[in-house]
Amino acid sequence: MDKFASGPNYGPVLTTTDLYLLGCELALHPILTHSFGGFHLILNLASGHAGGYNPANKDQDLELAHGNEPATIPRVQELHIICRLAPWHTHIKNPTGVTVADFCTAVGKQYSESFITDAELETLPSRTRDQVRRAAQNAQQIYGAPGWGGGMGYYGSPSPGGNGQRLSRSAWLRDRIFFDGLEQDHEFSIKHLGFKASNIFCMQVTS
Repeated sequence: MDKFASGPNYGPVLTTTDLYLLGCELALHPILTHSFGGFHLILNLASGHAGGYNPANKDQDLELAHGNEPATIPRVQELHIICRLAPWHTHIKNPTGVTVADFCTAVGKQYSESFITDAELETLPSRTRDQVRRAAQNAQQIYGAPGWGGGMGYYGSPSPGGNGQRLSRSAWLRDRIFFDGLEQDHEFSIKHLGFKASNIFCMQVTS
């Protein structure tokens, strides 16, 4: 039996305290590392949509496969996702065990439905701020994403630019709006969050 297949016949779902006390490492579902032979995940961070394709037939778009399977073995109640190109971290919770679908939903919403604050935007060089604004406009035009002016989920004051313009967090990534796998990077975890843990993973992104 596939160890990642959904079902009740696996070990307990571990809390963060359990992970710390046991000192165990987590194995990621191969879909989340792009190493699953039958399905290649495409998670668009500008639209929040998750789908994919079979590498043997790349011309046929597929709905999210294996979404109800655990994101890790052992199963865990919480995952933390960080990204080298963005200042935010996504905290994913599921008391029955975080699934592949939980990951896609939480990360998709983090970047497509939440917005950049004015203070965050001001940390970027002027040229980069302009690139972020253009990326938000493109997302709105292409995906209908709430990347420029519309949509819900805004936290903080409107980003600079006038007319109440609001920039989705995916725009921070500019053209790198597609998920490209998870990996562990303890050195970056410490730099970004101030600590490391086996349930913290770094998300790679690509254009």
